[in-house]
Amino acid sequence: MSIRFGPAGLGPADSAEKVLESLHKLGMRACEVAFTYSVYLKSEDAVRVGKKARELDIELSIHGSYFINLNASDKAKLEASKKRILDACEIGELLGAKCVVFHPGFYGKDKEGAYESIRDAILELMDVRKEKGWKIELAPETMGKVNVFGSIDEIAKLVRETGCGFCLDFAHILAREKSVDYEKVRKLFPRKDWHVHFSGIIYGEKGERHHKTTEKKEWEELLEGLPQDKKIRIINESPTMVDDCVLGREIWKGMN
Repeated sequence: MSIRFGPAGLGPADSAEKVLESLHKLGMRACEVAFTYSVYLKSEDAVRVGKKARELDIELSIHGSYFINLNASDKAKLEASKKRILDACEIGELLGAKCVVFHPGFYGKDKEGAYESIRDAILELMDVRKEKGWKIELAPETMGKVNVFGSIDEIAKLVRETGCGFCLDFAHILAREKSVDYEKVRKLFPRKDWHVHFSGIIYGEKGERHHKTTEKKEWEELLEGLPQDKKIRIINESPTMVDDCVLGREIWKGMN
């Protein structure tokens, strides 16, 4: 197994290359660019930042907009959601990013119908991706609240039926399921490459409440549970994400 660690945030375009250099010095080999509120990088910035990341052997990924619901009953909202994903893909392709992570949507009144709507929207997006010749993966994320679409079974079914990628957020899986069955996750996601989110998390009966600093024992449980035959990119989303990445990498090195 090979693991790349990195934080969930690159910051502004004008300082991005310096940030990548500082991450590289700390041993980071991954970084997620937050397009959560807007696709803030221009085309020329994306080309420049992507070139620097490749020079430093840092794999980039993108977190797409928070304002996505592929189960929206309002057609305008649905089309806007799809456009936000495609806009992130377009700049992500220039960055050389591996994937665009996004929250798929909400159940609404019909849980079964929600799956079908989200699947059909992703199939449409996959068609556009193919037409454009993009390599960047669409990566719906496992979600941490029980009333939001995105269980491990739902995401695995999307991967099987659409050919899309995926983001396994193990903090979300813990918050939703109250425990992590690593063997089940391994069987549901047989692909060689895994894109993973992780952090400490506070949760209750209904799932995720908020992320927190990742403790040593939480890192140890994750790193011991992950399958040994994968290439894994771990993006940390805690409030102290760079420090947490350094700790995770140190623990991983100590285990190998």
